[in-house]
Amino acid sequence: MNQHARVEPRPIQFIDLAAQRRRLGQVIDEATARVLNHCQFLGGPEVTAFEQQLADFCGAKHALSCSSGTDALVLLLMARGIGPGDAVFCPTFTFCATAECAALVGATPVFVDVHADTFNMDPESLKAAIKTAKAEGLKPKVVIPVDLFGLPADHDAIAQIAQAENLFIIDDAAQGFGATYKGRSVGTFGHATATSFFPAKPLGCYGDGGAVLTDDEELLSVLKSVRVHGQGSDKYDNVRLGLTARLDTIQAAVLIEKLKIFPEEIAARDRVAARYAEGLKDVAIVPVVPEGHTSVWAQYTIRLAPGKRDDLAKALQAEGIPTAIYYAKPLHRQTAYKHFPVAGNGLPVSEKLADEVISLPMHPYLDESTQDRIVDAVRRALR
Repeated sequence: MNQHARVEPRPIQFIDLAAQRRRLGQVIDEATARVLNHCQFLGGPEVTAFEQQLADFCGAKHALSCSSGTDALVLLLMARGIGPGDAVFCPTFTFCATAECAALVGATPVFVDVHADTFNMDPESLKAAIKTAKAEGLKPKVVIPVDLFGLPADHDAIAQIAQAENLFIIDDAAQGFGATYKGRSVGTFGHATATSFFPAKPLGCYGDGGAVLTDDEELLSVLKSVRVHGQGSDKYDNVRLGLTARLDTIQAAVLIEKLKIFPEEIAARDRVAARYAEGLKDVAIVPVVPEGHTSVWAQYTIRLAPGKRDDLAKALQAEGIPTAIYYAKPLHRQTAYKHFPVAGNGLPVSEKLADEVISLPMHPYLDESTQDRIVDAVRRALR
């Protein structure tokens, strides 16, 4: 054997779910075994327990679990009776589910630009989008700020505009649950919050899952009905259109165990982010956390000068380091959404960011030696 043969670098995981699995394996196996033994696969006691624990975690009065983050958004729009002729304002620089929920109920998503430093909804662009909607004969009804990449949106500024325009606010916290804004936890902003437990999220289950958080008991009652086919007094008395959108009991059992260690994982994510910022701040534009905010770091996303991103991705791939691009094409440029209105000033920041952003491996189990390898590779590639 050639003693001088090149040793291939060990591949790095973008999100290392297996590391968390090694930590929690036994307790999750026991939790899922309890469900398998009691056989209440839908609506079992773990679902009720998880909903209470989730609400307690962030300080909301009520949590309603459901089948996905997308369904959480759809449930809220259906519960509010949003439909044709209604405008739903959402950022264009986000995952499609934020706009998809509006289109699915027959409403019109109207796209809003974001701030370059936080990636989150720009309140001034929201004002312009409201004018656009009114000019097109739409009724402004809902705004959906997104807590992108784990950082809360500017909830106070958005709430001020929403109050003036009588807009219902849904916080899309699919990436931001666990973060805080001015001392309050995500899950307590707007009229309701929708979140996701997709496996790659900071708090993820072992399949699809989501939840709605709200203080509004009347809204909660309607949501419970919509979640199960719009049922009324019993399952053969359907009083409204609905979905089948329940969280299954096994996923609730998994989430109960993950929620116990979630604060520790948030702190670990913050340490990883701080080391990235220190190591990369002189070679890339690193993400900013405004004063009074904390981030849960669903992604660690840097910005590069146009033209450098592809070269960096290739260089890192050659060293066994994965990257991802969220989002290479804003929603208003995608085939399914390009016919919907955009804020009157256009969406120049989102279009610029789409050419600049690249995300690096980020999870609570990223040890310092592995992170140093990533930082060193990024620095060499960008020099």
